[in-house]
Order: sequence, then structure tokens, then C-alpha cells
Amino acid sequence: MNAQHTHLQKDRPDGHAPINIMGDHTHKKGEWMLSYRFMNMEMSGNLNGSEEISQASVHEKYMVAPRNMLMQMHMFGVMYAVSEKITIMLMTNYSDLSMNLKPRMGSIFTTRSNGIEDLNFRGLFNVYDKNHQTINLSAGFSIPCGSIDQNDDTHIMKNAPLGYPMQLGSGTWDPNLGLTYKGQLEKLSLGWQINGSIRTGKNKNGYRMGNVLNTVVWGAIKLSDLLSIGTSIDYFKVGKINGLYEKLNPMMMPLANTNNSGRDQMSFGLSTNIYFPQGKFKNIRLGGAINLPVFQEVNGVQMNSKSLITLGIQYGFRISKNEEIPKIE
Repeated sequence: MNAQHTHLQKDRPDGHAPINIMGDHTHKKGEWMLSYRFMNMEMSGNLNGSEEISQASVHEKYMVAPRNMLMQMHMFGVMYAVSEKITIMLMTNYSDLSMNLKPRMGSIFTTRSNGIEDLNFRGLFNVYDKNHQTINLSAGFSIPCGSIDQNDDTHIMKNAPLGYPMQLGSGTWDPNLGLTYKGQLEKLSLGWQINGSIRTGKNKNGYRMGNVLNTVVWGAIKLSDLLSIGTSIDYFKVGKINGLYEKLNPMMMPLANTNNSGRDQMSFGLSTNIYFPQGKFKNIRLGGAINLPVFQEVNGVQMNSKSLITLGIQYGFRISKNEEIPKIE
């Protein structure tokens, strides 16, 4: 077999990971990729440890109980290969968060938070690409662009500071590291990724978010040159918040108490990719994924995750004045 045909093929529908997984691939020198993802995450009810608890149980300790939360995120990304071995990636998100809460006495009210989240910069390094397998390393950091001063009206106070999960950023510069493996057979692809983010120092409001560890394993079947379907198992661990924001009353609601932070969660995912190798939609990839929790264990009292839906589009291209745009691999 010719050596050039032993590289992992990215120009097939399962050539990339499920759309909810970022930074799984590099590009050839001079290639660009633009991406947009829409994520919809829903949470409902409350957990104490791994057990579901009632609203009345939350009210035994707190004045306000969260009922449900909706997060809608618009994620924009750009990748550029500065060499055959190094691709740089920049990602930014715009998020809209809303939460319904019920006081012990009074009517249900809603708080909202929206805006730009932290900016993420990464370098992706291709360390192995042979025998239809790749290994990539990633290293980067997040830039604290997201607001940690989000306020809204509550049932008793105008322009009140919102709880930690309703803030848009960490308020700190946070390094991250990752490792991704991918392998292919004629009709099957497999992958594994691990990422970690380390929080540094404390932000201006006196606290530090918990470190994050995430690992995911996925597999996909190539049904045709255009379509693949896949499945995944995702596990992440978030550490507890260190310190506290003095403007938040920890007795008011679970979201204002740092004892109610940090969780372990495992989710099962289904995904599909559609890739156009030729024609007027050449080098466009569409993706969809749904992830459902199969295990959750939280510190203290926290909201119960229900689902994460991701839809996205990716477009790869090369800017060239003298050449026809080649197939992106």
C-alpha cells in the first residue's frame, strides 16, 4: 500500500469526532476551518449526592429552590494550520442562561444571564499519523472574557448578584492540556480524548472555580460517502469552588453556596455526521449529537442534568490565488 494512503482520512463523514467534541483533528499547512455550534442544555429538579430530592427538601435548608435551568450556547471557532504538525484554534461562546426558582413563600420567578464567555486558545500538535491512526496533543489557555458580575432581579431584590452557575466566566487565566487518539477501518472509526483545565489564582470576586477533567470514547460507522452515525461515552469531573463571593448569601439558595459545587457525571451519546466531498457544498460537514446522563454524583445540593443537544457546521478551505481549492484532508 502506498504510504500516502496510510494516513487517517478526514475527508469522510466519520473523519472527525462527534460535533460536540472539540480539537480532535489537525489540518495540513495553510488550511483553515470555520465552525459554528449551537448547544442546548437542560437541567431540572435537584440532586443531593446521587439521589433526587424534592423541592420541599431544598426549602428545609434554603429560602429558594431552583426548579429548572436552560443554557443555550452559540460557539464560534476558527482553526488554521501553520505547518503540517501544528494547527492553532480559537473558540468563543455566546451563552444565554435562564433559571426558574421557587421561594418558600411566593411565586416562581426567573433569572437570566447572557453574554460572551471566556475565550479559548489552543495549539494542536500532530505527533503521529500512520497506519490509519492519529495522535494529537493540545495545549492552550482560556482568557477571562466572560463576566463574573452578572446580576438580575429576584423576588426580594433588584439587580441582585446571581449564583456561581449563572456567571459567564471563571475570572482567571486557566491553562488546559489534552490528548486525542483516532483510528480508522474501512467502515468504522474509533476515538478517545482526554482534556484537563487547571484554574489559577482567585478572581477579583474572591473565588476560584474547580478544575475540570473530561474524557470521552466514541465510535462511528460510515454508512456512505456522505453519512455516518456514532455513539459515545463521556465522563467529566469538576472540582469544588475555592473561596467565596461575599455578595452572595449561602443560606439563600444552593447556587450561592460553594459547598454545592463540584460533580462527577457520565453521559451516553448518539451522533451523526454528514459530509459533502464534492459539489457546491464541498468540504462542508454537518453534525448533530445528543448526550443523556447515565450517572451523576454532586457535592451537596445541585441541579439534575437532563440532556445536551449539539448541532453544528464546519467548513474547511485553503486560501490560494493560483490554485484550485483542494480537497481538505
